[in-house]
Amino acid sequence: MITAGIHSITTVSKVSVKAGGSVSIPCLYESRYINNVKYLCNGYYWNSCSYAVKTHKQSSGKFSISDDKIQRIFTVTIKNLMEQDTGYYWCVVEINDGGDNGKYFHLSVTRGAPSLYVAHQEITGVIGEKITIKCYHGYPGVIQWCRLGGSCVTEPSGLIDGTEVTTDRSVPNVFTVAMIVLKTESSGWYWCVQGDLQMPVHLTVHEKSTTGE
Repeated sequence: MITAGIHSITTVSKVSVKAGGSVSIPCLYESRYINNVKYLCNGYYWNSCSYAVKTHKQSSGKFSISDDKIQRIFTVTIKNLMEQDTGYYWCVVEINDGGDNGKYFHLSVTRGAPSLYVAHQEITGVIGEKITIKCYHGYPGVIQWCRLGGSCVTEPSGLIDGTEVTTDRSVPNVFTVAMIVLKTESSGWYWCVQGDLQMPVHLTVHEKSTTGE
């Protein structure tokens, strides 16, 4: 049995991905669940939800999962997406003495361009420098840049964990985010948000190379 946790697990509510591609979904959990098994399952109702992948098994071909116990985020990746993969999925923490704790999200796999997407979900930046992220969207409306489990920035600018964030919409259907003066703690999961759609982006910030490379 899965119970829908109100604050125990935080993840996206809806993502849109082009057929043939892949998507990684971060699921933030409470500290009391650090040592629990985590898994992804597929199905609208918990009682008909089928296991896709678990942390103690790591990968099952199409699905993979990893658990960052320091950040308290487990990430599920679904590859080779097809239109028939559209549906509801659950990020779940296994509870030994009671109902498992889960949060669902909806995955929409499209033939054409998704409603909200980025070119790359994995990006890297350098401490003290700036990084730019482009969120492509098919419809007008308010767009935000948010940190998983943290705050959001709406146009034109704001702060996320002390890092300045500016936005630009001068290019049609592109929401450009700039994170100024990156810090080590800027590393983590973020997402573009428009309405009930999100697209996660993982940022890794490292020190500037001294080798000249």
